[in-house]
Amino acid sequence: MAPMSEPSELKFNTITVTAKDLPLHCPMPSMKLWDAHPRVFIDVTTTGRAMCPYCGTNYVFDGVLSGAH
Repeated sequence: MAPMSEPSELKFNTITVTAKDLPLHCPMPSMKLWDAHPRVFIDVTTTGRAMCPYCGTNYVFDGVLSGAH
């Protein structure tokens, strides 16, 4: 049996996010396959970028982070 390939929507996309997307989770509601894997929260605030451990989507933060909560 041939191995199944991943849907193209799950192949290492890079998505730029802003403060309005925080707290960030993957998959995001705007993704076609929003239910492709369990929701996982992604911290892009520490380094400005992070990768989803399930689908490999790369998230890059664009903006200024405020230090206060």
